[in-house]
Amino acid sequence: MKKYYNDAFVGNKDIIASFSKCGELLRLYYPNPDYMQYCDYYHTGVKINDSNIIYLHNDINNKYSQYYEKDTNVLNTEIENTYFKLKIKQTDCAMLNRDIFLKKYIFKNENNIDLELKFLVHSKVFSSYNNTAGGMIFNDALIQYSHNYTCATFSKEKLLSHQLNNVESTISSGSIFDKDYIGMSSDSAISYDLGTIKPGETREFFMFIYISSGQDTLSEVKEEIEKVRKLDVDKEIEKVIKHWKKYVEEHDTLKLKPDGSEYMDKIIKIYKRTILLAALLINEKTGGIAASLEVDEERDKCGRYSYCWPRDGVLVYKALDFIGFENMSKKFYEIFLKMTQEKNGMWEQRFYTDGRLAPCWGYQIDETAIVVYGALRHYNVIFRKTGKKDKKFLKENLKMLEKAVKFLKNYMDYILGNEETEDVVRMELEKEYNYKDRDQIYKHPSYDLWENTEGIHLYSLSAIYCAFDSMIKIYDEVNELYDKNRLKQDDIINEKQKLEKYKRQTKEYILENLVDKQKNVLLRNTKDNLTDISVLGAVFPFRVFGPKEKVVLNTVEQINMTLRTYSGGYLRYQNDAYLGGNNPWIIATSWIGLYFNVVGDKKRANECLNFVVQSANEHGLLAEQSNSDLNERWVIGLAWSHALFIELLMYIKNKKDFSET
Repeated sequence: MKKYYNDAFVGNKDIIASFSKCGELLRLYYPNPDYMQYCDYYHTGVKINDSNIIYLHNDINNKYSQYYEKDTNVLNTEIENTYFKLKIKQTDCAMLNRDIFLKKYIFKNENNIDLELKFLVHSKVFSSYNNTAGGMIFNDALIQYSHNYTCATFSKEKLLSHQLNNVESTISSGSIFDKDYIGMSSDSAISYDLGTIKPGETREFFMFIYISSGQDTLSEVKEEIEKVRKLDVDKEIEKVIKHWKKYVEEHDTLKLKPDGSEYMDKIIKIYKRTILLAALLINEKTGGIAASLEVDEERDKCGRYSYCWPRDGVLVYKALDFIGFENMSKKFYEIFLKMTQEKNGMWEQRFYTDGRLAPCWGYQIDETAIVVYGALRHYNVIFRKTGKKDKKFLKENLKMLEKAVKFLKNYMDYILGNEETEDVVRMELEKEYNYKDRDQIYKHPSYDLWENTEGIHLYSLSAIYCAFDSMIKIYDEVNELYDKNRLKQDDIINEKQKLEKYKRQTKEYILENLVDKQKNVLLRNTKDNLTDISVLGAVFPFRVFGPKEKVVLNTVEQINMTLRTYSGGYLRYQNDAYLGGNNPWIIATSWIGLYFNVVGDKKRANECLNFVVQSANEHGLLAEQSNSDLNERWVIGLAWSHALFIELLMYIKNKKDFSET
């Protein structure tokens, strides 16, 4: 069965796990938030008296409720089996400084008869031809391992039985048995006898999942298992709770206060969940941030999500800078972006958060342009927050930004027809063989923001325009740092003059080719006239046009007529084919909400915020898109959605000067 929906997340700086609303462990990533994933499935169940297995996450007689310990990444799932009148509280979290995942169960017998209880775990890890996984039983632990990882499931209690092979043939009965202590199957099961629980009594049970990347020897894994068994689990959970509460407190810069309304409570819940989710998606070594946890490993609905797009990273940190993540943001520029930039100055489409190139299908020129804008934006935010100008940050990243701008100039030269005459032989080879080396990639058509259409796009050109403008301002800030380097200062003066020319030419191109002269509205590209929310990028954040210019006002009116749904949410663009294209996007709705706030239309801005707030799930997690009835969501826990929520919230609540200057 496909598991497209992550409903909740827990983890630490190295581990992130997702759960269904019924408490099923869906995905388990280590040591980075986007690689690698160990859990094909991890099912837990109980055998009560003479019953078959009753899966905790899926039984017709089970009722569920799920909630986090307040302001933490500690998840509780309460399960009531109405047939046997057994109540179960399942608590899941990751330890702070160990690669250990904790699971605590409290069973309460609310029946009037004794309940004999056996607990089962059915675990399948990922296995492949190149990385075959097997299993073994050692000292009452199930150890599942391959060449480059080890997962161990164990408790403080002794095993009742185990089965390493052919588990599917017996697991449904709730009784498993295998004589082998080691086997070649990636699919194994263990069981524990929890004894008899009398009416009104409770029974506690603890499970551990230990993850190792494979560098540890088997003897070291076994040694770690014995150390963990000696821990006081309740104390460890309490440490985790205290850590996350302190973490939220340290990042709570907005200091939102309850006003007695359910609506404000939801806003605060989303706000704090944003802080807690961001902590799990960030790679602390590089600053790379995953767009979300994966939802579609087999790519039968999408191109996958658990990667770091440079553009998404810039836009997410743009908001996170205001809620205490500025150190990670700085690391994003100084480590992740430097290590992923190509020699020609560009960035590819997407990467793993450790900086390795992820699967791509093209490039997007705005990913390169937005880095220049983002660096200046980060610099200005730190100045607003601290009153100090971190010019060292700009200087240390100057070469990276200059390389990016050089690539953007080459791109615009090609678009504008400014490039010099090339070698005739080279031109003939390219024409005959469609040959393009890395230095000529700027001639290749760029994908749009939504990664659907190749061509020339208003959003992309607006990002380039803003990059040129941002680079001019960066030069103004760093110029004094080169007071003893006259040649560099002269280069800066000359480069600023060139960039002013590129700015002017870029806007002239936009006015000539990306404005419908008859309707006086902005066009999303040079190929069609479909209405697209991304044209707002020309206003916010890239400021090619002022928010009240006639062409912008006309465009926004057209967006309202074509993309607004009856629920108040907005579509991405007309004729969107992705997942049917009928669902409002949190990003699109927040984006136009930001525009409404800029022009002083507080009523519409609040309507957009209301849609976003109502679209959140019960934990305060925002999705990529939600249907208009708000009862089905896609890609729950999308970092970009949470970031735009923070921006929209800050604008409306006037907590900070959030201007784009």
